[in-house]
Amino acid sequence: MADIRHFLSKVEKPARYTGGEWGSVIKDPEKVDIRFAFCFPDIYDVGMSHLGMKILYGLINERPDTYCERVFAPWADMEQILRENSLPLFALETGDSLKDFDIAGFTLQYEMSYTNIVNMLDLAGIPLLSRDREGIFVCAGGPCAYNPEPLADIIDFFILGEGEEIINEVLDVFAAWKRANAPRKRFLEQIAELEGVYVPSFYDVSYNEDGTIASVSPNNPAAKEKIKKRIVKDLDKAYYPEKIIVPYTDIVHDRIMLEIFRGCSRGCRFCQAGIIYRPVREKSPEKLLNLADSLIKNTGYEEISLVSLSSSDYTRLGCLTDGLLKVTEPKNINLALPSLRVDNFSMELMEKMRRVRKSGLTFAPEAGTQRLRNVINKNITEEDIRSSATLAFSGGFSGIKLYFMLGLPTETDEDVIGIANLAEMVADCYFTIQKEKRARGLSVTVSASCFVPKPHTPFQWEAQDSIEVLERKQKLLRDSIKHRAIRFNWHEASVSYLEGVFSRGDRRLSKVIIAAQKKGCKFDSWHDFYSFDRWLEVFDECGVVPDFYTTRARSYDEILPWDHIDVGVSRDFLMRENEKAKKAVTTPQCREQCSGCGANSFGGGVCFE
Repeated sequence: MADIRHFLSKVEKPARYTGGEWGSVIKDPEKVDIRFAFCFPDIYDVGMSHLGMKILYGLINERPDTYCERVFAPWADMEQILRENSLPLFALETGDSLKDFDIAGFTLQYEMSYTNIVNMLDLAGIPLLSRDREGIFVCAGGPCAYNPEPLADIIDFFILGEGEEIINEVLDVFAAWKRANAPRKRFLEQIAELEGVYVPSFYDVSYNEDGTIASVSPNNPAAKEKIKKRIVKDLDKAYYPEKIIVPYTDIVHDRIMLEIFRGCSRGCRFCQAGIIYRPVREKSPEKLLNLADSLIKNTGYEEISLVSLSSSDYTRLGCLTDGLLKVTEPKNINLALPSLRVDNFSMELMEKMRRVRKSGLTFAPEAGTQRLRNVINKNITEEDIRSSATLAFSGGFSGIKLYFMLGLPTETDEDVIGIANLAEMVADCYFTIQKEKRARGLSVTVSASCFVPKPHTPFQWEAQDSIEVLERKQKLLRDSIKHRAIRFNWHEASVSYLEGVFSRGDRRLSKVIIAAQKKGCKFDSWHDFYSFDRWLEVFDECGVVPDFYTTRARSYDEILPWDHIDVGVSRDFLMRENEKAKKAVTTPQCREQCSGCGANSFGGGVCFE
């Protein structure tokens, strides 16, 4: 057990490391058969905001035979203390070393956290390569696991899909394997037979002379040719915690999170989440209202946020918000409705939002011109944006945030300048309402991220803009914004470049990640530690050309590193959508017309909602 009490006064936010929060689970480790560490490869403040952790922490701890504890990446001050005093990375509930657990499960939310995974294993004294490991098993899941290959030499097995659907099956197999005292490889073979589990060491990858993949072939009889994701079919019947941990310190999202549905029917061609979480499945208002009531009583939180990819697409939003407002208004509990779409932002919805907050609204046009919005299948018009902005300003809102992407396929300078024009149009809506040209109280924020092609999307074959091109477009957009009330935020192009490397990378990158950690790379999404020059040194030393994974377009007949991972959406559908994008032809959303993507295979022939 790591005794850190004497060092807490030397670190920022000691509450990150003490545990013992309201709602945390306490068990006797001696009275359980399995010890599972839920590992989040970022600091406590970020990890404790993650809904998936709350769900799996509660679900696993309902098992009498298993104790799930939490492990987070320590900030630099605590890491220094651990290393200087030869203390191992520890779990919050017991303070025991991560190395003492049976399974360490990492969630993969962002490619730029990969060095933190290696750093956490190193801090715990766990061998970094799967082939060198004994005792503890290291697994991973989450959205980035749909291309698991960059971590293939590091992770023992991946869980593909929604964790609450499969985790108990994995733990049942582990419990039986442990009782049998069987060889380590036997456990991996047993779980490889489960739908949704991928064991990378059971596959051999060969390469062509040009560096592309020649084949991915199983080398063990337990390994499947294709590994299909697992999903929860009925969200009302799925586990959802009625009690959650309440931190003693501020975290990024310090509130109750009500997940109203999963999936998205819109079909934006850049959006990986819209593909990998298909099909759409909704939770009933009755279930949500009961959950809200329990969570309010059990936590004391003063805000509820509705969680989904597009909150205003929830088909029973009116019924749900009416019921929630009856509970939240008398108790002065704020109700947040993030992820709104401009094409279904209504007067009714705005009136309800006015009753709970009036700080600002966020919309995501994504592109500055109609042509490019058609390319990405955004299916919103300038008139949709204008009418929503006018409605919002008329209702008393004075701030609007607009999200865009730079570097989308087929983007021209005209499209970039179109972002500035669109922001000006939104600002003009405010002046029309106020009937004056003064911008008192007006705030229009333009945030532009850099497009990164993602696996399992129609744009997975596209080239990514180089750093130089992205920086030129950022400057063009910045220079094109003239109005003082419009603020421009942008994402660092080199970070997006690295994200692109690991987003579409193969298992040859495992050595790069390990080498980068040894060179000091960690918290790569934080400016405090990020060093692009250090990464370039690592690529050079490992003999890896990063442009091979980013600025290079792929042909349809190239074998992609993730082709043996089945998310339920067919390759043919993705190719059709890519071709339609080149012609700026849109596809109707799923609720209007089935596009034959293949996700109906999860619902017995029809997509269920």
